[in-house]
Amino acid sequence: MPQKLKAIYQETIVPKLKEQFGYENIHQVPKVIKVTVNRGLGEAAQNANALKSSVDEIAMITGQKPVVTRAKQAIAGFKIRKGMPVGVMVTLRQDRMYAFLDRLINLALPRIRDFRGVSANSFDGRGNYSIGIREQLIFPEIEYDKIDQIRGMDVSIITTARNDEEGRALLKEMGMPFR
Repeated sequence: MPQKLKAIYQETIVPKLKEQFGYENIHQVPKVIKVTVNRGLGEAAQNANALKSSVDEIAMITGQKPVVTRAKQAIAGFKIRKGMPVGVMVTLRQDRMYAFLDRLINLALPRIRDFRGVSANSFDGRGNYSIGIREQLIFPEIEYDKIDQIRGMDVSIITTARNDEEGRALLKEMGMPFR
């Protein structure tokens, strides 16, 4: 499955973008470098169970064990001390990245209720795209009965594109359903 999106990229997307933007070299064509999946856990400071279930869910969705991110400094207003777990994060590259993107674009996003496409304005000015996912249930790997609470996550797609136009063209060709 990961080879499918990678093969499509190399065989059809590269020549198309090369022609569209007038690149002389295939190495100028934008490509996806990495995908980061991040989940902040506000309640994990009090609830150790939430942390474990989040680690398991993200690992199931991405196929890679996430890193537990910890607080860099204490924040009394949020009852957080330095070193407390505040989230989980995973960085995907190469084949796992393509496999995850394929599942995200073709399986997960269409399963969102009342889905009309993702926003085309979530680019950062340098061709990188971020999307917030409200619930983990859209991924087919997650079983409804096994989750204790609905939690969202942020997915950032980092590309070599020089601007938003190139990044948008790359993701559109990969099948990202923009509004």
